[in-house]
Amino acid sequence: MATIAQQFGMTEALELLGIKAVNEGTSTGTQWFSGGELIDSYSPVDGQLIAKVKASTEADYEKVMQAATEAFKTFRLMPAPKRGEIVRQFGEKLRHYKEPLGKLVSYEMGKSYQEGLGEVQEMIDICDFAVGLSRQLHGLTMHSERPSHRMYEQYHPLGVVGIISAFNFPVAVWSWNTALAWICGDVCVWKPSEKTPLCGVACQNIIAEVLRENHLPEGISCLINGDYKIGQLLNRDTRVPLVSATGSTRMGKIVAQEVAARLGRSLLELGGNNAIIVTPDADIKMTVIGAVFGAVGTAGQRCTSTRRLIIHESIYDKVKDAIVAAYGQLRIGNPLDQNNHVGPLIDTHAVEQYNKALAQVVAEGGTILVEGGVLTGEGYESGCYVKPAIAEAKNDFAIVQHETFAPVLYLLKYSGDVTEAIAIQNGVAQGLSSAIMTNNLREAEAFLSAAGSDCGIANVNIGTSGAEIGGAFGGEKETGGGRESGSDAWKVYMRRQTNTINYSTSLPLAQGIKFDL
Repeated sequence: MATIAQQFGMTEALELLGIKAVNEGTSTGTQWFSGGELIDSYSPVDGQLIAKVKASTEADYEKVMQAATEAFKTFRLMPAPKRGEIVRQFGEKLRHYKEPLGKLVSYEMGKSYQEGLGEVQEMIDICDFAVGLSRQLHGLTMHSERPSHRMYEQYHPLGVVGIISAFNFPVAVWSWNTALAWICGDVCVWKPSEKTPLCGVACQNIIAEVLRENHLPEGISCLINGDYKIGQLLNRDTRVPLVSATGSTRMGKIVAQEVAARLGRSLLELGGNNAIIVTPDADIKMTVIGAVFGAVGTAGQRCTSTRRLIIHESIYDKVKDAIVAAYGQLRIGNPLDQNNHVGPLIDTHAVEQYNKALAQVVAEGGTILVEGGVLTGEGYESGCYVKPAIAEAKNDFAIVQHETFAPVLYLLKYSGDVTEAIAIQNGVAQGLSSAIMTNNLREAEAFLSAAGSDCGIANVNIGTSGAEIGGAFGGEKETGGGRESGSDAWKVYMRRQTNTINYSTSLPLAQGIKFDL
C-alpha cells in the first residue's frame, strides 16, 4: 500500500524544493553549512520522518552575522525600487513553487492543503504589497520657525533584523517580516521553529535562486536552525537592532526582556484568546460559518483562532444547537486529502495540553457539549488527531483565561446589552483579534469605538481568524503590541531621522534664543 507521502506526491514536492534526507540548517544566502546536531522533522500527518536538518552552532551563527553585517553595508545603498525588484522576483518564484511549498507546509505542520496553499499565497501577496511600497517610503516636510530653514524627516534602514517564527505559520510570518525588511534596506536572519525546520530550508532554497541570479552578496537572507538557545543569540546580540518574534506570551516575555536589556527593539506577535460576540441581531448562518472555521481551522492552532463565543441569552440555545450540529459534519483526517476539514495537532505535547484543558474546564464546573478525545486506528497512527470540542463555561474560569492551542471552543452567555458582552470579551489578558456578529449599526459602532474592543483587530460580521495583507496585523496587552504586514508597519524596520537645513547666511537659534559672540 502506498504511503501518504507517496499517494499525495510529497516525494516530488520535496525534490522540487531541494529538500534532502539530511539538510544543512545554516545559510548566508546561497552558501550552506552547519556543525550542530541533527533535528528530526516528523510529520504529524502520519508520524513518518520527513527529513533531518543540522542545527546551527555558535560558530555558525557568528559566520552568519559577519555575512549579514557586511551585506548590509551595500544593500542599504541600493535604491529602494531596485530592492523592490528583488522582492518582485521572489514573489514570482513563490508562484512557481506554490503547490510543492503549500504541500510541504501541510505535511510538516499538519494544516489542510488548502490552508497550506493559502499561506504561500500570503507570501505572494506581501511581496506584491512590498513592491509597491518600495516607491513609497515617504517622510514628512515641516515648516521651520526659523527663516530660510527647511525641516523634514526621513527613514533609514535599521540593519540586521532577527526573525523568530512559530510552527503554526511556518512560512508566511517570515515573509511578512522579510519582504518589508528587504524593501526598507535591512538584511534578515531567520530562526524558524524547530518543529518545522524543513519549511525554512525550502524558503531559503527559493530565495537563494533569486540572490544567485542577481549576483547579490551573501548575508541578505540568512537562515539559522536550532532550539531556544539559538534564538537567545539573536536576542542578546547588539548587532541585531530589531528582533521580530512570534510565539507564546511566555516566550515573548523572555524575548522582550533580553532585547530590552541591551536597549534593542522587539516586535512581538504573541498569544490570542479571541472571542466572537453574537447579539440578538446576528445572522445565525454567518455566525456558524465564522465561528466553526475560526475554532477548528488549522486544528485551533492559529493565534487568531476563535476560543470564546459570547452569545446573548435570548438566542443562546438557537446558536448552541446550530454550532453543535455543524461540528457533527466535520471530517477529521489527513490534511492533504481535501475532503477533510481538520488535520492533526503539531505533536503529542499539544495533544496533552488539549486533554488537560478539557479536564480542567469540567473540574471548574463547565459542561462538555461536544465530546473531545484523541482519535486512534487507521489513518491516525501519529497520535496527533483530536476531536474539536465545545464546552459551556464562564469567562472567569482559569482555563478560559488561558490560550489552549487546540480546537476547544468555549460558549459563554450574556444577558444585558452589548456593553456587557464587550466587557466579557475584553476580560482576558490577551488582545489580538475580536469580532461581533450583528446587523445593528449601533452595536457594531459601539464595538469599534474607543470603549469597545481592546484588541488590535476588531471585525464586524466576519470571524476572528484570517487577515488581509493590506492591514497591520497584531494585538495589544499580552499579545505584545507589535504590528506586521500592511498599513505603515514598514516603519518598525527603519530608523526615523529629523533633518534641518539652513540655507541662509546666518545662524538663528530655535525659540528665539540669543547667543552672540
